[in-house]
Amino acid sequence: MLIPASSTEFMRIEVTAPAGVDLTGVPVRIAAVAHADNPADGEWRTAEWATATEARILVGPDSTLELARGTYRVWIHVDPAGPENITRPSGLLLIT
Repeated sequence: MLIPASSTEFMRIEVTAPAGVDLTGVPVRIAAVAHADNPADGEWRTAEWATATEARILVGPDSTLELARGTYRVWIHVDPAGPENITRPSGLLLIT
């Protein structure tokens, strides 16, 4: 995904739940990091569900996720009821 540094807009991430797992109402978090490691606790931001299968977070000036120009690895985290606690990489974000 490409977002100009001067733009404030939603970054959307498609989410596929594991078989038999309902994500309705499950909290979702998104991280965008400029390093190759998994996100640290302080790098996660609360996101929201745009649809039953798409999470979103506002990116840009005066938003939940303000980022400088650069390339970021995007991660998503959901913690549904039961034993699964799901953290996955979901792509790259380029802020120009």
